[in-house]
Amino acid sequence: MDYRKQYEAWLGYEALEPQMKAELKEIAGDETEIKERFYKDLEFGTAGLRGILGAGINRMNIYTVRRATQGLASFVVSCGQEAMDSGVVISYDSRINSTLFAQETARVLAANGIQVYLSNRLRPVPELSFAVRYYGAAAGVMITASHNPPKYNGYKVYGKDGGQLPLAEADTVLQYIEKTDIFSGVKLCDLDEAIAAGKVKVFGDELDEAFLNEVVKQQVNPEVMQVMKDFQMVYTPIHGSGNIPVRKVLERIGVKHVELVQEQVEPDGNFPTVDSPNPENRSALEMAIALAKEKDIDMLIGTDPDCDRVGVAVRDDNGEYLPLTGNMVGALLVNYVLAGKKLNHTLPENGVVIKTIVTSRMTDAICKDYGVEVMNVLTGFKFIGEKIKAFEQTGDHTYVFGFEESYGYLAGTHARDKDAVVASMLIAEMTAWYKMRGMSLYQGLCELYQKYGTYRERLLSVTLEGADGLEKISQIMAEIRANPPKQVAGLEVVKVADYDNNTVKDLMTEAVTETGLPKSNVLVFDLQQDTWVAMRPSGTEPKIKFYFGTKAENIEVAEARLRQMENEMKTLIER
Repeated sequence: MDYRKQYEAWLGYEALEPQMKAELKEIAGDETEIKERFYKDLEFGTAGLRGILGAGINRMNIYTVRRATQGLASFVVSCGQEAMDSGVVISYDSRINSTLFAQETARVLAANGIQVYLSNRLRPVPELSFAVRYYGAAAGVMITASHNPPKYNGYKVYGKDGGQLPLAEADTVLQYIEKTDIFSGVKLCDLDEAIAAGKVKVFGDELDEAFLNEVVKQQVNPEVMQVMKDFQMVYTPIHGSGNIPVRKVLERIGVKHVELVQEQVEPDGNFPTVDSPNPENRSALEMAIALAKEKDIDMLIGTDPDCDRVGVAVRDDNGEYLPLTGNMVGALLVNYVLAGKKLNHTLPENGVVIKTIVTSRMTDAICKDYGVEVMNVLTGFKFIGEKIKAFEQTGDHTYVFGFEESYGYLAGTHARDKDAVVASMLIAEMTAWYKMRGMSLYQGLCELYQKYGTYRERLLSVTLEGADGLEKISQIMAEIRANPPKQVAGLEVVKVADYDNNTVKDLMTEAVTETGLPKSNVLVFDLQQDTWVAMRPSGTEPKIKFYFGTKAENIEVAEARLRQMENEMKTLIER
């Protein structure tokens, strides 16, 4: 059915919510808008759904949520009565319609005879991941669009191990979804009746307590806060779900002085104080930086709406507040965790640090120094979660720490997704540890540069929305794959990894090997002088992303090289 017929079918559906019908009538004369909403189904990928709120099959609304849930329900039913009785856990963040979508998800699952555990208020991604295993559930659903702008929401599906749904299972769910008519193919029940009958169990404080207990176990130097009783920090949840759990865990480990950005404490899916609630962007931390200046505090953190990412800014030697990149914080945390475990004699002999293929290679240098193996996985924390599961089954490695450059970190195995609660705790403890040594966190980073070399990274994200944008992204990747650069920033390309074709070609020897990872539309070019560039389409946003990394004798040289690489890539995609 083409997009125009889909549009007319929605308009002709008698039971369509009045607000949605009015919304569709308003765009009757806008062919481009009609096409954007109806030219394809909202894609169900390995992370579930994510899209713009509104009416249409390519939008997030109660009908696309119900259809996706019916597909998930059919999958759970196909796994047998034990899976149905084990149930599905549902949580949600502060985004627009998150509570509504969570309730609609519960209605569909319960109508299909599946036990449901529904959160009584917003809770973060890592707690949902923990809850799946805590309740022994067959699956989990988190209503969130993570750090996207306010017009987005999403639907993330988790497997019984608490990790994002594996590729094979996600494909099976997708097949069930595709067989489901968006209006007539969905089972629904009354939520209040389902709760009264025990088909939907509402959970609350008990889970919080169990989750926080596991997080606190990940402390590296518990005694630090007893010594640094005057330690101060600024925190903002950026209108999201981190407010309660982050503040509670900081209190439990002994952080006495936390200044809150009061204007950003209350949950609000409109995110009225920021353009985008993404702690990767300095703009999202500006109010926290202003408060830190006012209170004369050296360090601040901010978590995104679903509290799986955390951004950090620190005062440098010039008194200016410097937002640290995800790579910088990751390197600091890897060093801190490994140093602490080595000192405490708790660093396992078969320990492993896991990072993604577009994450800083400084990690490799640090881990080599501690005799710890580094494993690389594809972009997306689900692949780190899958490694944790595999280690538990085989016992041949012990997970120590994992992170990705996009501000996601995980210490411990209580969750199988990135966890800004445990990361916030460790960042606070680590900052206090450096302060105890008479150093700032910025000086701690400089110490790593002096020891391992100046590793710097940069990200270029190009947004191309809509059907035309999707086609343009595909064309860019195809063009670069067909005509790869021979040089970038004056440095020769020495190796090309094409994860879509499962090949790694050494241009010096002409030897070709396999990537060893699942197929993915990613290209990585290794250059001379410990420099590299990678590119891939985003899996959750209408963007193509370029990652740059280098090692240089100092920050100035590294930054100049990264700027040149970025400019050359901009020219490349504009040709």
